Amino acid sequence: MTDNVILRVKDLKTYFKLDDGILKAVDGVSFDLHAGETLAIVGESGSGKSVTNLSIMNLVQSPPGWIAGGEVWFNGKDILKMPPEEIRTIRGNKISMIFQDPMTSLNPFLRISTQMIETIVLHQGLSKKDAKDKAIEMLKMAGIPAAEKRVDNYPHQFSGGMRQRVMIAMALSCNPEILIADEPTSALDVTIQAQILDLIGDLTARLGTAVIMITHSLGVVAGMCDTVCVMYAGRVVEQGPVGTLFSNPKHPYTKGLIKSVPRLDKTNDQRLYSITGQPPNVINLPECCPFYPRCEFVKEVCRNTYPATVHTADGLDVSCWLYPEEH
Repeated sequence: MTDNVILRVKDLKTYFKLDDGILKAVDGVSFDLHAGETLAIVGESGSGKSVTNLSIMNLVQSPPGWIAGGEVWFNGKDILKMPPEEIRTIRGNKISMIFQDPMTSLNPFLRISTQMIETIVLHQGLSKKDAKDKAIEMLKMAGIPAAEKRVDNYPHQFSGGMRQRVMIAMALSCNPEILIADEPTSALDVTIQAQILDLIGDLTARLGTAVIMITHSLGVVAGMCDTVCVMYAGRVVEQGPVGTLFSNPKHPYTKGLIKSVPRLDKTNDQRLYSITGQPPNVINLPECCPFYPRCEFVKEVCRNTYPATVHTADGLDVSCWLYPEEH
């Protein structure tokens, strides 16, 4: 691994055994996360974004799920081969995660102070008094007013946006090297979304934390991310620098996602673009390009064989039969 790559995911596969067959939620995902970088993972619902990051944290529920293969290298060690005790020293400490719904992520029966102090004492080795002081400091950084009093409140005494700020404070309280944000603004209104995203950007920049941002919003990707992975049917179909991918996308699916975003420079009489069809059922998915039923550039080979990943001249990695000559 190069010096500034702090997380390397190689050919990660996570499957679920269902009554109808094997669901390949993540099927060969690979990417690198560099120190201080913000990497976005985008794609439609069911594309495998969240399961990818649950796999990195080794939080896939078994049964029915299991990690069928691959490697997740962090600080020179493969997380997937670590014993549970060693993983617990990393989870919440070196790698933290913000989940989609803060109300279900916080224990409604415990005060905020109890939940934050437990994590800080466990991973930082501080006394309870020092841990509470650290919790108050983090709540202040996260923009919670009167943090000294509100640290002893229960989750239901906070609004949705404030609960998400609490979750950010908890996630960053141990100064993690990596923060995974799983659609952290999906349950919030637009104004609060912008505040939460600004907060994540400011705090992670101040603490030097690398971020994996799972999102549906290409606007979020363009505004705060350095690189992007586009997922479809459990695989990364295209990845690379945000500026390059937005200005010159290669994969037809990526092109469709970008074209479907409303733009101010288009007239009102232009119909908003939409990708035809629906995402595929990934149970017992055949070894072909899963996007071919929805693709306007489909070839015969797309129906039979999954394309290899090609590195293009402008720095993008794309899996599409439109680019075999660059392989």
